[in-house]
Amino acid sequence: MKFIETIKNIFKIEELRKRLGYTLILLLVYRLGCFVVLPGIDASMLATLQSNANQGLVGLLNMFSGGAFGNASIFALGVMPYISASIVIQLLGVFVPYFRKLQMEGESGRKKMNQMTRVLTIIVIIIQAPAYLASVHAQIPADAFVAVRNLGWSNFMFNLVSTLILMSGSMFVMWLGERITDRGIGNGISIIIMIGIVARLPYSIAAEVTEKMTTTNGGLLLLIIEFVIWFFVIIAAIALVQAVRKVPVQYAKRVIGNRQYGGVRQYIPLKINAAGVMPIIFAQALMLFPVLFSRWDATRGLAATLGNYTGFWYNFLFFILVIVFTYFYTAVTVNPTMMAEDMKRNGGFIPGVKPGKKTVEYLDSIMSRVTLPGSIALGFIAILPALAMILGVSNSFASFYGGTSLLILVGVVLDTLQQVESYLLMRHYDGLMKTGRISGRSGM
Repeated sequence: MKFIETIKNIFKIEELRKRLGYTLILLLVYRLGCFVVLPGIDASMLATLQSNANQGLVGLLNMFSGGAFGNASIFALGVMPYISASIVIQLLGVFVPYFRKLQMEGESGRKKMNQMTRVLTIIVIIIQAPAYLASVHAQIPADAFVAVRNLGWSNFMFNLVSTLILMSGSMFVMWLGERITDRGIGNGISIIIMIGIVARLPYSIAAEVTEKMTTTNGGLLLLIIEFVIWFFVIIAAIALVQAVRKVPVQYAKRVIGNRQYGGVRQYIPLKINAAGVMPIIFAQALMLFPVLFSRWDATRGLAATLGNYTGFWYNFLFFILVIVFTYFYTAVTVNPTMMAEDMKRNGGFIPGVKPGKKTVEYLDSIMSRVTLPGSIALGFIAILPALAMILGVSNSFASFYGGTSLLILVGVVLDTLQQVESYLLMRHYDGLMKTGRISGRSGM
């Protein structure tokens, strides 16, 4: 009854109702576009491409694009070029003084960096689109290219037109994400990625249920145990995403005219997992390199060992890489020097710690300590799909036991629920949860 009442409250708020409707319409447009095959390709001959689109880094790209990558869709590249460009610009903000200066300029600097990100996205698409088309040519029969076969197009002409279509599709998806962010609910790019992941979930669950129900040796009991374990894994992922270390900050009291400013204690929430899913993505990309060693007889055994997705050495190396990349990406994204300068500029200080260099060292030491358990937990979540497969869970459903799929789902859903709850609380309605709080919700 509480849940039904909350849903009614959501639709009582006109602005929230319009934002939800706008978001759903744009997501529907995106999902329809994921099934529109590139002009000139016979959709009935894509079986090989679709079967290979669930392996390695290609599987990750196919997941982010909601299956469009394996369908040779006009949205095949999805938001990945934009994400790649965003990561590059973010890294430049750490290592290049000009970009670091833009980050400190506030809204004007953010607009300039967003414009640079869009330009870099186009450059990334120009590089990725021909590579994707070359992969399509290699995996499907030549007869599948109807434009080349029936219209007399050359491969160059087909690739040129398809590159322009892929570029337009990717930019359109990016535009959809920005419109959702501005006029809908949640972060548009993140929601588009999440929808692509969620689209695979019903099929995975249905396949797992069918497989277990046809098993005569306790299939139903195994299915129940799988769902119970999955439930606790989701709870653990939520705890990892929301866990923070609160650093107290005291602001000096100032009296201007008849008003008092500052004099209050606030907190800097340092996330246990500040890197998000990026360490897993980087580690997965790096784990594809051992496959290159299979070309030579002397290293073929090593390649087979490190290429075994459910093998010990693959998962051990994967676990270590996730920990290393967690520290690296946290060091890139969390800047204690900038945090200390912002506190000093606003008259804030950490009780018992001198402003300036001592504050930077203090924040850096805290981040180093809290990142260790966060990186270990993230490493376990990264290898959970392989452990699930070893224990008998099907490949498709096992991917939701951890890794990028689970973390993206949890992170995006929590962020969206937090925004919905803020609308409810502003209108004096009860929140989404009668007990407990979503991270970031303030007490009433």
